[in-house]
Amino acid sequence: MNSFSSVAVIFGGPSPEHDVSILTGLQAARGLKSAGMTEQIKAFYWAKSAQWYEVDPFVEAEAFLQGLPDKSRKLNFLAVPEGGFFYEGGFAGFAKTVSKKKSIGVDVVLNCCHGGPGEDGTLQAALTLAGVPYTGPSVAGAVLGMDKMLFWTLVHSAGLPALPRISIPPIQRGEKGQAKQDPSQLNEPEDIGFFGDIGPFIVKPRFGGSSIGIEVVEDLDTARALVASTPHFMQGAVVEPYRNELFDLQIGVRTWPKLEFSAIERPFRASSNSVSFNSGILGYADKYVSGEGMLTAPRELPAKLSQSLEHRLLVLATRVALLSEVRSVARIDFLSDGNELYINEINTIPGSLTRHLWVDPPISFEDILSDMLSEAISIPMGMNMYTTQGADGTALRKAGSIASKLA
Repeated sequence: MNSFSSVAVIFGGPSPEHDVSILTGLQAARGLKSAGMTEQIKAFYWAKSAQWYEVDPFVEAEAFLQGLPDKSRKLNFLAVPEGGFFYEGGFAGFAKTVSKKKSIGVDVVLNCCHGGPGEDGTLQAALTLAGVPYTGPSVAGAVLGMDKMLFWTLVHSAGLPALPRISIPPIQRGEKGQAKQDPSQLNEPEDIGFFGDIGPFIVKPRFGGSSIGIEVVEDLDTARALVASTPHFMQGAVVEPYRNELFDLQIGVRTWPKLEFSAIERPFRASSNSVSFNSGILGYADKYVSGEGMLTAPRELPAKLSQSLEHRLLVLATRVALLSEVRSVARIDFLSDGNELYINEINTIPGSLTRHLWVDPPISFEDILSDMLSEAISIPMGMNMYTTQGADGTALRKAGSIASKLA
């Protein structure tokens, strides 16, 4: 077990998955404590308002129900070299503060932010510019994982099996948030012809987690109307055929000290007796509301699959992990009818950090956390990944007068 002087667990964020992120962050803080792998554990809470606070890492989840836990301390974050997190008290300007190196000293950040800017590359870019080592995906890996259309395009172009998918762009809105476009005009006819216009279809937010905002509709007109009226689709949506015979399969992946896969999980719906049209969808409530994040959600683990199907899933999972630049831990989701297999999506900061999936091979949560932190420090996503080679002034010397070029 590795040892670290100081670890900051980051959780929350302005995201629909804010609450689940709190659960994951608090679980991680307790995992660090039980392992005794760090002298100092800090918890940086990213509020729904996007403001940062330092909080007690060992409070209970209910402490966040009314806003901030007691004794929370406001923080500032600087995305500049030698930046990072600073206590608000004594914050006397960027240059002065950074030059005196008054940032809160932490060896590494354990990122437990699900969805939104914590998982889409925004936070990753800021931490990278500040030179703060962090767990989870790189900027590129985060972008690939969060954009469902981009991820599908990557998988499809590699010749890997996936259900056909089209995108519905965001709706232009007026000052009062009302749609300015006719939703029926949002798709080109050739796009519709990609898989036909006869439903049912699944509609998902293009940029979002794996469960929130997903709907099943009978036709594309209803899908377009959803995009025009539902907050989760403010940034657009993706649409694919809904096949009732398909069920979910999930597998965890980690990249340190080597590329390794967990047991395969078949998650179940908590409301299995539901007869609603959406009863075949594994939703947010099934994954997260039944207990401590994903730890108590109903499942079959390891999933009872044929040897052939299990082998194909592992081969595809390896391809996806390499294509999508997986780093730290992630979860890859598939759809199957027991014979056919389709890649669905990747979750680059999964619920509970996949801790429940590592039953074969058995790996403790403490070891998962330790390896995540070791990788973050050994291969940091910091300023040293950028270069100014080639910016030697040649273009500036040859540019001449900018004013003359404008004329």
